[in-house]
Amino acid sequence: MGNFFRTTALMAAMMVLFALIGGGIYGETGMIIAFLVAVALNFGSYWFSDRVVLKMYKAQEVTRAEAPELVDMVDRLRQRAGLPMPKVYVVPNDQPNAFATGRNPEHAAVAVTNGIVRLLQKDELEGVIAHELAHIKNRDILTSTIAATLAAAITLLARFGMFAGGSRDRGGLVTNLLMLFLAPVAAMLIQMAISRSREFAADKSGAEICGNPRSLASALSRLQQGSERVAMDANPATAHMFIVNPFAGAAKGLRTLFATHPSTEIRIQRLMALEGRV
Repeated sequence: MGNFFRTTALMAAMMVLFALIGGGIYGETGMIIAFLVAVALNFGSYWFSDRVVLKMYKAQEVTRAEAPELVDMVDRLRQRAGLPMPKVYVVPNDQPNAFATGRNPEHAAVAVTNGIVRLLQKDELEGVIAHELAHIKNRDILTSTIAATLAAAITLLARFGMFAGGSRDRGGLVTNLLMLFLAPVAAMLIQMAISRSREFAADKSGAEICGNPRSLASALSRLQQGSERVAMDANPATAHMFIVNPFAGAAKGLRTLFATHPSTEIRIQRLMALEGRV
């Protein structure tokens, strides 16, 4: 419940920031325009983001005849989670990783790489699949998509404001520069905080779905090592979707504020604390 309220507050802050930038450019009219743009962007993300990301990573849908163990595993776990059967995809990439996408539980997909299927034991892969199903159940895909869309929109709006001239009468060059540089940073910080919060929540829910926090913790440890050994030609805009960051190297210090994922070590510690309680 705490993660839910934290995410809601962060999303509200993102919307307020978007509106304030719009207001800073063209006053009340700018705020209205910003709101309408946000609604349009969110609608587009809601309907099309799943198809875009699956095509981006050349994901191929598989049937029970083609991948019986994988499809059966997804089917068994989704029943435990009380979800409709999602489509199952395999990504032709050697890095061990996975993600879920789709606008709602009725139109969802779980995608795993060739690398993760080869690397993990059965119980570990179950933990990963359960984690991705938790994202679907919690509608995290939609939340993350909206956050990413708004962050990009805020950046574009701030840059537009620098040249639009609407804010010159409200503070001159200094105000323009602050809007240009600080607004996108603030938006990114909020977006990353939302992403980290949803990962913690999916870990907990995933452990409950598979009934074995240790299996997911073990999987995360091996996936972190695997992602550091094997590179993936990933788009940074979609990094938040994967169960572990597809780019090698854990963030440290202030860089953690801009990290899409919490520390794997902390995620494992939290999962182990759940052992015997789920």
